[in-house]
Amino acid sequence: MPEEVSTVARLRTSIERAAALHRQATAAADAAERDLDRQCPEKVDADAAQRGIVADLASAAARLVPGWLGAPLDVAPPAVPGAGAQRPTHVRIGVARPLDDAEFPVIVPTGGHLAIDAEPADDRAIGLLRSVLLRLVAAHPAGTVRVRAIDRSGTALVAFQALIPAGLMREPAINDVGLRAVLSEAEQWVRQPSRRYALLLVIASLPGSVDDSDLARIAALAEQAPGTGLQLIVAGWPAGAPPLPYRTLVSLRRRYPLVTDPPGGSFGASGSLDVPVVPDPDPPAAIVRSVCERIAAHTESGGPALTELLPDQLWQESSADGLAVIIGRAGGNPLTLRLSDLTPHWMVGGREKSGKTTFIVNVLYGLSTRYGPDQLTLYLLDFSGGAGFEEFVPTGGEPSWLPHARAVCVEADRDYGRAVLRELETELADRAGRCEDAGVDRFADLRKGTELPRIVCVIDEFPALLRGNDALARECFALVESLVRRGRSYGIHLVLASESARTVESLYAKRDAGAGQFPVRIALPGGSDALDPLNQAADQLGLGEAIVNTAGGLGGPAGASRAHERRVEFPDPYAEPEIPATVRYKLWEKRPDDRSPWVFRAGTRAQLPAVLPVTTVRSVYLGRRIDVPLSLADFPLEDTPGRHLAVLGPSELGADLLDAAARSLAAQHRPGTAHFVIAPFVAAVEPLTSRLTADLTEAGHQVTVSTSPQCPERDGYLFGFGLDSAPGQAVPDLPDVLRNGPKRGIHVFGWWRGLRRFAEDTGGQAAPADVAGLALLNVPAADAAVLLGDPNLGWQPRPNRALLHDRDTGRTEVIIPFAQPGRPA
Repeated sequence: MPEEVSTVARLRTSIERAAALHRQATAAADAAERDLDRQCPEKVDADAAQRGIVADLASAAARLVPGWLGAPLDVAPPAVPGAGAQRPTHVRIGVARPLDDAEFPVIVPTGGHLAIDAEPADDRAIGLLRSVLLRLVAAHPAGTVRVRAIDRSGTALVAFQALIPAGLMREPAINDVGLRAVLSEAEQWVRQPSRRYALLLVIASLPGSVDDSDLARIAALAEQAPGTGLQLIVAGWPAGAPPLPYRTLVSLRRRYPLVTDPPGGSFGASGSLDVPVVPDPDPPAAIVRSVCERIAAHTESGGPALTELLPDQLWQESSADGLAVIIGRAGGNPLTLRLSDLTPHWMVGGREKSGKTTFIVNVLYGLSTRYGPDQLTLYLLDFSGGAGFEEFVPTGGEPSWLPHARAVCVEADRDYGRAVLRELETELADRAGRCEDAGVDRFADLRKGTELPRIVCVIDEFPALLRGNDALARECFALVESLVRRGRSYGIHLVLASESARTVESLYAKRDAGAGQFPVRIALPGGSDALDPLNQAADQLGLGEAIVNTAGGLGGPAGASRAHERRVEFPDPYAEPEIPATVRYKLWEKRPDDRSPWVFRAGTRAQLPAVLPVTTVRSVYLGRRIDVPLSLADFPLEDTPGRHLAVLGPSELGADLLDAAARSLAAQHRPGTAHFVIAPFVAAVEPLTSRLTADLTEAGHQVTVSTSPQCPERDGYLFGFGLDSAPGQAVPDLPDVLRNGPKRGIHVFGWWRGLRRFAEDTGGQAAPADVAGLALLNVPAADAAVLLGDPNLGWQPRPNRALLHDRDTGRTEVIIPFAQPGRPA
């Protein structure tokens, strides 16, 4: 211990002696300098000359870097951020002080790059980087600069976060995957530079896993960037790596930073600015946030406007060789995609609220403004649970519609989806026959002799239609696969969109499966399912952005540039809602006819129409078939035995069906030529039967109301409401009436709420042969299968649906039953 104390004492003595010598030397030097100044008056003249040069340099700099580009940033300059009229040419990075009391701004050209060399712990590097970035963002015209950042820490640019929602900046890449995605985007920018936008590639710190190939890509970008609007701002460039081309280097590894000659210029013979330089400090975070918020607010949209995707004149293009549409901007330039023989179908992926529906709506407006209804027909199916296609159909407050739309499913229903696919398959077969007759095998060749529109079917959240292994899903999948494989030859195209396309395993079950027929894949945020599992290009997307891949979703070698893949910015059409509304109204005004699209809403009640078709055989109309035009579901009343109808199930819609049947029959008879017998056995239906009786009587028909009904001798109809509540046999000799009544024009319509009583009343059989028509409401699936003798029936009762079966024709179909006005869905 004494030895250690002695050592410390000697060390302290040495330090104190060195400090004293330093003070003496400093005092001597100061005295010598004052003596020289007295002996050399010419130094005063030299200082004055330097001050004059400094003033000239400061004046020149003020002209080159006005406002935000050159003002001190300790307080906000008076210029409004984002109000610049043109791109800046120079930017300030600090001040040079050749004299203690004279300084001028150090400026560098924005046509080159800025590299900052510093020790890892030197905060001045990130401060200077933020200072330069703030100046450039604030000085560019609002919305015309894009920032892509690489920052291992993820914190260096937190103050700039307000730029992200506006689409001007993305979350910084923090790992090698993100870095390579950013580099790929910058490489695409260099290949197709924008005339309107500038791209700032900011590297605050490189990921630890960066390799030589990554550095080579960055260097190549720096080499190719001049003239493209791309500028690199790099902090922490590895010391052993080759210097970046076209860069000004600011080295902070000494007392006064070294600033090298800028590209294309020279500070002097030494290759650097030979005066002391003080780099600009870190700007106050509050000022950075304020600037970014103001620019974000001034920027109406992070992407292009909807109007930029639309042609100047409506309906000027032919679809003979395919369809083309601008979907957004890639690198600031419009990107056009096609639906044609080579790219017949698209797959779109994106998580909830990723902008998937927004993207599709843009495409629909783009297509419908370029091509007239004689060139393009649209089928739109929405299984997303939203109302994405509502604007394209007439509504109570807006009578306009999209003239190209033939069928629009606003609310999801698998049966209607199948109906659309069946119609498309029928159309495909018809076109195939036409091609065969004409001796051609391409739609473009068929179009030379006839006018046929191309057909585009958009299915949002298509897995809801195909998922599962029931009969409906299997049929829909077979139809989709047929359309996908054969549609390209006959001008029929599919656009399938989903949050999770890979949940439909059958699409990917084999190499040549349906998914392989979709060369165009569009991935929005969270939409990597649309790409190859190894392709991570969509991992870094922000709102309003998409990856467009024209190679079936395939990526490529790690770090390689991909010509088949583009990052696209697309607009929110509702940022200015008056624009799509105006476009839609113009299209509607230009419509060639007044045929509005067929509109399907799964939960909407069907109503008996005021005007019914005239047929040779009288029929009762019970609802709407789930086909594309939602045609009337009828049950013909021939004079053969068994032409009666039983409505089964406890649902209150049973009474509504009998009411619709009676009214539809009354409309087919001249007054006084038919006799209606109304038998209400349930108190709850009395208001309905009272209205029905009054309306039939007013129309001139004979009406009898009784709970002890007697069938007419001829040309009459018996309607029994709640026959299972009747005491005993409600209708005398009912089995005989069922067998022989149709010959005399007598038909029975009954509503039984239970199957057992129905069987008892009609002859004791579970499925009586003398009642040909059955309308099943909320009858359990197992009971329905037994009743119809079909174990593979596949019926599941659900609200607002009925199963209509005609024993004589063997037809069984799901219908939307007619309901009383005001009946809640």
